[in-house]
Amino acid sequence: MPSFDAIRTLPSFRRQFGPAAPVAPAKLSGALDPGELQIKILIPNDPTAQALATSIFQAIKQAHRTWQSTAVLTGVMVNAVTAVGGIVVGPPLTPLIIANIQGKNSAEQKLVKAIATVVGTSWLTYTSTIRVPGLPWYPAFAAVPGPVAPPTPNIPSPLLTLTQIAAPLNSPVMKAQIIGQLAGDRSREKIIDAVLVAFAQFFSIWQVTTMVTNVLGTGPVPSFAPPFVPVGPVVAGVGTMIPGGFI
Repeated sequence: MPSFDAIRTLPSFRRQFGPAAPVAPAKLSGALDPGELQIKILIPNDPTAQALATSIFQAIKQAHRTWQSTAVLTGVMVNAVTAVGGIVVGPPLTPLIIANIQGKNSAEQKLVKAIATVVGTSWLTYTSTIRVPGLPWYPAFAAVPGPVAPPTPNIPSPLLTLTQIAAPLNSPVMKAQIIGQLAGDRSREKIIDAVLVAFAQFFSIWQVTTMVTNVLGTGPVPSFAPPFVPVGPVVAGVGTMIPGGFI
């Protein structure tokens, strides 16, 4: 279910004419930004393992908040009202996760590094698949009264309207990769399972509540030739997100 913050953006999404106003970035705070849902890790009869799993998950969430505040969608192709393609660029999660948690001993540090490496690599693989499938993001670009369209934010759209492949974030696949990083050692398997279950919940809610905003589109209007042709469509334009546009 979309968060209240996401719902508030929908009036702009429904407006089909005129440039949309820039959307202020969401405040990145709390246990889980979309809806502030609290995800709790419970490992019965093992408070030490529960505490470590919780700390690792908190480190992942903090790293993701940093990623979300700085990642951008860039290289979007714009022709008339339609936006296509693009690529998501953001900081790598692995070093951000490791920076957010200090293992108490070499065994914990090795576990943290293995989980951070796999989560970071999987996240990068997932985000590299995100593309704009041809959305009517720039209604005003159908008839621009000038030689170049001014930078204009896109119509805010749910992240799920973009094409994407989430398979790299599949928990069993990631678990096998983490065990591989640990040379087959399964002694911390319940911690790995707990972290991945929590991360899967986190990602599922983030994916369905996140909006794509503030992708500034611009481009030439080659057919503009007043007074005979006073308006024309954007051709071969580009769109680039302002950092913080994933809200």
